[in-house]
Amino acid sequence: MKTIAIFAGVVLAALVAGCAHHSEASPAPRAQAPTRASYENVNGLSMYYEVHGSGAPLVLLHGGVSTIENSFGAVIPILARHHTVIAIEQQAHGHTPDIDRPLSYDQMAEDTNRFLTTIGIPKADFLGWSDGGAVALRVAMRHPDRVRRLVLLSSAYDNDGLDPASGSMEDLTAEMIPPVFRDAYTKAAPDPGHWPVLVEKIKAMSLQFKGWSKDEVRAVQAPTLVMLGDRDIIRTEYAAQMAHLLPHAQLAILPGCDHFAIYTHPDWVVGMATTFLESRQ
Repeated sequence: MKTIAIFAGVVLAALVAGCAHHSEASPAPRAQAPTRASYENVNGLSMYYEVHGSGAPLVLLHGGVSTIENSFGAVIPILARHHTVIAIEQQAHGHTPDIDRPLSYDQMAEDTNRFLTTIGIPKADFLGWSDGGAVALRVAMRHPDRVRRLVLLSSAYDNDGLDPASGSMEDLTAEMIPPVFRDAYTKAAPDPGHWPVLVEKIKAMSLQFKGWSKDEVRAVQAPTLVMLGDRDIIRTEYAAQMAHLLPHAQLAILPGCDHFAIYTHPDWVVGMATTFLESRQ
């Protein structure tokens, strides 16, 4: 199995293939302030979160080395019209300080689950982008009663779905990350100088990640929308296989889009996600 995890592919594909030029992949400015922005003590973390809008709860999980605003600034105002949007920042990401433990998808899934218990949300819909989709999928595997519906945007359950052109994680340095991510971190982080540590933790997580079994994927009963661009770092045939493994899944391929459709075509992402979340099927 290749030692390339989800965000590693994002970074290196962006650099090598030019997928994420700042001019075409910058998130839209935040259009509204959150209804509430606060912190909760979760598994030793002081976890930052925002709440927007009203309606059925929808949890947003950001991409690797990203922030709420950087990942979802363009879509939150639209989603918040009909949902109580609950966006969180994981360990060492954005406003949430780091603690002395490694990063892992399993740990972030457990932190997310405990956070929702702490704020009194027994069940919710989830929308995760890139690494955030992997975290959302792991929550559904480990805590099935927590998840009503899943939207997995440009995500995978192991490393085999990534385009080989994404490159090798071993070569990743903090200086290689596109500025749009570094600048968002600097804006939000309690210690902007911690950026290289976050990148090293993401690198270590990626190199150690072995993926989850097909049986674990098949066990997820929540209705799921698997969505990605037709030029994504996730191969379309892999996404189709993942949608086939999930018992109640739909597949959406966004034409002319890469891994950053959440930036370049937020209207498409929100339209498909909202239609799926509101469906009774």
